[in-house]
Amino acid sequence: FYLKDDYRIQFLPGLAGSSIDLWYLGNGSRAYNIHVNGVLHCRVRYSQLLGLHEQIKKEYGSNVVPAFPPKKIFTLTPAEVEQRREQLEKYMQAVRQDPLLGASEMFNSFLRKAQQETQQIPTEDVALDICLSNGQKVTVNILTSDQTEDVLDAVATKLDLPDDLVGYFSLFLIREGVDGGLTFVRKLQEFELPYVSITSLRSSEFHILLRKSYWDMAYDGDVMDNRVGLNLLYAQTVSDIERSWILVNKDQHRQLKSLQEKGSKKEFIHLGQTLKYYGYIKFDPCITDFPEKGCQVIVSAGNNELNFHVKLPNEQMKEGSFKVTRMRCWRVTSSVSGVSVKLELAFEYLMSKDRLQWVTITSQQAIMMSICLQSMVDELMVKKSGGSIKKMLRKRHNGSIHRPDSQQAVKSPPLLDSPDPNREQIVKLSTKLSSVSLRGISASNSANDISGNDFHGNYAFEGIGDDDL
Repeated sequence: FYLKDDYRIQFLPGLAGSSIDLWYLGNGSRAYNIHVNGVLHCRVRYSQLLGLHEQIKKEYGSNVVPAFPPKKIFTLTPAEVEQRREQLEKYMQAVRQDPLLGASEMFNSFLRKAQQETQQIPTEDVALDICLSNGQKVTVNILTSDQTEDVLDAVATKLDLPDDLVGYFSLFLIREGVDGGLTFVRKLQEFELPYVSITSLRSSEFHILLRKSYWDMAYDGDVMDNRVGLNLLYAQTVSDIERSWILVNKDQHRQLKSLQEKGSKKEFIHLGQTLKYYGYIKFDPCITDFPEKGCQVIVSAGNNELNFHVKLPNEQMKEGSFKVTRMRCWRVTSSVSGVSVKLELAFEYLMSKDRLQWVTITSQQAIMMSICLQSMVDELMVKKSGGSIKKMLRKRHNGSIHRPDSQQAVKSPPLLDSPDPNREQIVKLSTKLSSVSLRGISASNSANDISGNDFHGNYAFEGIGDDDL
């Protein structure tokens, strides 16, 4: 969270990007706008934030809750207004970054209620369309006040997806371009109401998409054991191939089409798992400072890494990967220039033994990239500790929502079209790119190798603290 337009601030990894600015009401009083990825989420007064603080203090104790800016008897001077803004900024950061307070139902329900009140959407029954990877839409009957988990439950019930597999999937806010391309805006969070979020955008370009929310393909087996899970994963694999997110050559395409014609969905997915960029999320073209400042780059997230396709100033193309296990930490910063907001993701990377370097990506999808990194780390840590991935993916409430909607089957996507000339050019280019690498990246697996899978040195997964701002 941040309050000042030109103030650069770090976000905790995994936090859906939020900002707060001042809003002057007609009677001269002030309120605070909370934005998520540049979109107004809610508007709250100081008194409402104070009420939240008192509730948190009562529930968790004064020693746990961060300091809150005190009340003032007299009218605030401009300097005091700025001081309070800074104090509220630090307070919201501290609460959100605290593992206990930030994940509390008290904190998240406050933001959900404020979102609904700000958008002036009453609680009522509505129909909400959820997109599937194959272009289908599942219409669920929900309440406008249903949170993200409620909507996910409703979709699962409509599709007849077993409760123990729901956590393998998530709802994502996406924007569909004129050319049919998809931009992943963010993963819907626990502090928002999906219907209110999508309605407040007032644009037909935005949709809510159901997609798998894990990275390790070993968990595909759990999903494929169920008919509905198999169809969802199959539809996503076909879609990613059609969009060239997963790269295939002619022989692979021929094999995939043959399996599709036979209805061999599991075999289709198994073959897909061997292909380059299976399970990756591809982001829109953006800018990076590695290996040189101002380079154009296409970033993809998957397989516990960020993959770079970089276009150097001399027009040369290079490819390289940054393993999450070699990232010491990362941060997302935001700055405002005019009416636009610039987001940057920066991570400190172990380039070689005893050499750390910051790499920066300037992208409006920086928050989504950060969320991807955090979820990868979460999976790795759970596996390292021997914990259950199911428990990590889904912390179920005591009860589940079961709605009276009729079940809706997930249809198989149409057969893969033959690669068109343009797509074949992309495949050839990518094949060429795979033979080169970024500076400092080699094909070896030595301790000095940037592309190695092992994390060397006494470093741990961590976020940047306030002292680093």
